[in-house]
Amino acid sequence: MIELAYINVLWILFSSIGLIIFGIFPATAAMFSVVGKLIKNEESIKIFPAYWTSFRSYFLQANGFGLIFLLIAYFFYFDFYFLQLNSGKLVFLYPVLIFILISGIATLLFFFPVYTHFDLKFFQYFKQSFFIAITSPLEVIAIGAVAGIIFLITTILPGIIPLFTGSVFAYAATYISFRAFARIKRRQSI
Repeated sequence: MIELAYINVLWILFSSIGLIIFGIFPATAAMFSVVGKLIKNEESIKIFPAYWTSFRSYFLQANGFGLIFLLIAYFFYFDFYFLQLNSGKLVFLYPVLIFILISGIATLLFFFPVYTHFDLKFFQYFKQSFFIAITSPLEVIAIGAVAGIIFLITTILPGIIPLFTGSVFAYAATYISFRAFARIKRRQSI
């Protein structure tokens, strides 16, 4: 538990160093990378050097992914706003947009574990995250439930936010994702 608190503090610190905008995605990628090493029980992992190395190596590419995710979020915001303005005429588009939004959120849930676990080309990370999400509905529900539980706990005990929220979520999401990766690998070897 101490390691998760330390990783969470590093996540907040490195996000702040990047002025949040340029720090959140590389800091999150570094957090998922270090948590993945903890889950794999890699011997002799020193958290700060591993975190710093991951942060530096992911910095540019993770910010590129962050820009894409921000553009997608802006797209959804603009589309929902546009539909609200024209609610009577375009009501049939709501289910389509909600389906795309849910698919995007499911893809995002798997994105960081895929990004830190696999060595792929830039846009393949999105594709693989999406395919894993649609073939792993139980894992999507489990990761979503973990996020919901963490949110409820932080509303009751807001003092744990700087110590556990991000790293506990990263640990649970990575652990659940590794199960999905292993199941897909078993299926492919049959």
